[in-house]
Amino acid sequence: MAAKRRTSLEPVKKITLTDLKKSLFIFRFIKPYMWQFVVGMILLSISSAVFMAFPGAAGEMANVAIKKPKYPQLGLRVIDFGWIFFAIVLVQGVFAYFKTILFAQVSEKGMADVRRAVFHKMVRQDMSYFEQFRVGELTSRLTADIEKLQSAFSVTLGEFVRQIVILVIGIGILMYFAPKLSLIMLATFPVVVILAMIFGRMLRKVARKRQKKIAEANTIVDEVFQAFTTVKAYANEYYEEMRYAHSLQDIVRISLRFAHYRGVFFIFMMLFLFGGIFFVLILGALFVERGQMQVGDLFSFIIYTTIIGTAIAGLGNLYAEIAGAIGATERISEILRRDMEVRETPLPESEKLHFKGHIRIEDVHFSYPRRPEVEVLKGITIDVPAGAKIALAGQSGSGKSTIMSLLLRFYEPTSGHIYMDGRDIKEYDLTAYRQNFAIVPQDVVLFGGTIRENIAYGKPGAHDDEIIEAAKQANAWRFIQQFPDGLDTVVGDRGTRLSGGQRQRIAIARAILRNPTILLLDEATSSLDAESERLVQEALDRLMEGRTAIIIAHRLSTIKNVDKIYVIDNGKVIESGTHNELIGMPNGTYRALASLQFSLAE
Repeated sequence: MAAKRRTSLEPVKKITLTDLKKSLFIFRFIKPYMWQFVVGMILLSISSAVFMAFPGAAGEMANVAIKKPKYPQLGLRVIDFGWIFFAIVLVQGVFAYFKTILFAQVSEKGMADVRRAVFHKMVRQDMSYFEQFRVGELTSRLTADIEKLQSAFSVTLGEFVRQIVILVIGIGILMYFAPKLSLIMLATFPVVVILAMIFGRMLRKVARKRQKKIAEANTIVDEVFQAFTTVKAYANEYYEEMRYAHSLQDIVRISLRFAHYRGVFFIFMMLFLFGGIFFVLILGALFVERGQMQVGDLFSFIIYTTIIGTAIAGLGNLYAEIAGAIGATERISEILRRDMEVRETPLPESEKLHFKGHIRIEDVHFSYPRRPEVEVLKGITIDVPAGAKIALAGQSGSGKSTIMSLLLRFYEPTSGHIYMDGRDIKEYDLTAYRQNFAIVPQDVVLFGGTIRENIAYGKPGAHDDEIIEAAKQANAWRFIQQFPDGLDTVVGDRGTRLSGGQRQRIAIARAILRNPTILLLDEATSSLDAESERLVQEALDRLMEGRTAIIIAHRLSTIKNVDKIYVIDNGKVIESGTHNELIGMPNGTYRALASLQFSLAE
């Protein structure tokens, strides 16, 4: 049964102690910057505590103004409070500046380390891992999830601590100023908080549906842009516009529903939270009227109550942000816990392998992990002596490319063995093993950088002289010179600024530069014109001398001179021999294929 693709849209879960314990692993990336984090938290706490002095000072100023100071021993005048407020604002500003800088260092440096670790794990996974996910889902781990963590460390976590400090200090001050009013106010808060959590859960549920629809719309855009040539060729622009428009309509419908719930939630907050606060304030005014409370204290109480109410309202959003960050942490943790296909450190020169190139494929059966019920190879046996050139011929889908994937150890055989120089290839270090190969695929996809970078990918750190020589041998130097920027010409996303034949020759130059022991060619000259094909074939013939070469043949005219041809059909070797031997088989499959191609060529 085919493996199901996993979605990156997971519900925001209730934060549990287990979730918190699992998410603590992320602090190992913060540990190198822990002193900045701790100092930032201290500055944040002090800043919040200083801020809470403002309402009390404002209330005392009102008492002084009506000649009824609560602390007459201080001898404060109204004008003195200007300096007090200035000092509060100055301390707030200075502490906020340093706190922001310290948190930025923690979040930027720490999350850069996380990104590096996640990419390190991802790029070293096997092929089956990348078949489970869309590209957008994988990049989302490096972008959206880590951005959530970065936001949590730079803003959300600090803001959460600030609101807690404000709540604790604010409630303590209110209990001191007006114990009766504070108890009445605090009695209303649990009801408000419970109802707010119920509304918040409803809002998050609708928000998840909205995010899912947005992801579906983005998937349409991603698919259209990746298959833009197909869209244009079939003139399906209108169809794609309508498909995207329908998806956007779903987003609008759910967004309006989301807005409706938010509006109801706003009414709730106004009626219950602020209504309760207003009720308490009316009681406070009655206390003032009866002489049981000073006007300045009521003024301070109003400000403190407003600040506390705002803090409580903000905690709901902060909780959702922290829950989202914990969810992102779990997804990142899942990646970081995965085993890797290849080693973590670069291969030392002393551990590099130099094969002779004798390959033996012995009774290999294989099914792709995503389709285990479909057997692609059914007992393949092929022997390739060191330095020999063999070709795999047959119809599309017969299993030729799968054999190359197994040779490169993208997958492991379901049964049977593949030997390299007499040893099972599973026994070799994977990185050292693959460094003996070079491949030129039929459909070349280049990196988006320069021509120099794409050729040098076969041998990182190669000098320009080596790159130019490889380009000349691949018949690519002539067209490279015609570009104004030469080797520094940017090839564009996936090499789209170059023609198919030019991309093919860049890939050939890359393989030539690598100077491999085993060369894998997937009809490397299929995109070239007749003259370029002749020149490149000569270069490939020279390159293949003394090396083991395996060629997937679509055009049989290119494999007449190989040492042996294996004809593959439905996952089995049905014929083998030289070109002349196979042509001589009256009812042979190869003869039928060759007759068809050569007759069409005439």
